[in-house]
Amino acid sequence: MRSYLFVPGDSERKLEKSLASGADALILDLEDSVAASRKGAARKLVTDFLLSHRRENTPALFVRINALDTGLADGDVEHVMTGAPAGIVLPKAAGAGDVQLLASRLAVGEALHGIADGATKILAIASETAQAVFSLGSYRQAGPRLAGLAWGGEDLSADIGSFSTKQEGGGWSEPYRMVRNLCLFGAAAAGVDAIDTVYTDFAGIDGLLEEAEAAARDGFAGKLAIHPAQVEPINRVFTPSPEAVAEAEAVVAAFREAGDAGVVALHGKMLDRPHLRLAERLLARAAQG
Repeated sequence: MRSYLFVPGDSERKLEKSLASGADALILDLEDSVAASRKGAARKLVTDFLLSHRRENTPALFVRINALDTGLADGDVEHVMTGAPAGIVLPKAAGAGDVQLLASRLAVGEALHGIADGATKILAIASETAQAVFSLGSYRQAGPRLAGLAWGGEDLSADIGSFSTKQEGGGWSEPYRMVRNLCLFGAAAAGVDAIDTVYTDFAGIDGLLEEAEAAARDGFAGKLAIHPAQVEPINRVFTPSPEAVAEAEAVVAAFREAGDAGVVALHGKMLDRPHLRLAERLLARAAQG
């Protein structure tokens, strides 16, 4: 999936509006965008929304629960599993163990509500604390529910005491460049999608495009969004161009015609098996879009 749009879980108007955003996935938020006094109302609104729309041809419906150490996560899961969400977004994940713990709770919810075992996927936001950064290589042990790793800078900034996540001229400062790259490698090692963090200036489309293009170039599969206006640019950037698709198809065809060859020649270049794997990944991403 290319675009994941956060939607405050306590706003019925925003929830309904989000269906027309064009996002591949909606993240119905019970965490940061919901005040403590509104947590109960948000659970009910999100669960009702899931029950109303889960059988429609809507975007994939994920729910961001509260962090495991807040005392709210179990109640969040208990409520929203009645609506059979496509996935749960786990904030402040501290490694594969947290994903495994959440997976066990989802298995119980699936059994109670007649949902197919393993149907509820997990997207972990895996870099929101300093401790979590040291666990980014652990997710290959997280299990089959893990669908992706996302990284975030704002909570991490508060945790380490940095005054800004960006350099003077734009672009991530060194701690956040490192975390972004580790998330990319951690996701690749786990065999799941790497999802780039939010671009907080929702009016700055040029900056969003620049950041999304860099993420797509480096290997991220999609990007988190905080405003519907960000969805179309994100989808555009993370959809392979017709030219790229045609080139990938040519690479796959060349290897197919060559049989079991380790190297083929195409357009005057020598290509080996890593080029084939990259072409196959691009075609799989294009098929999803």
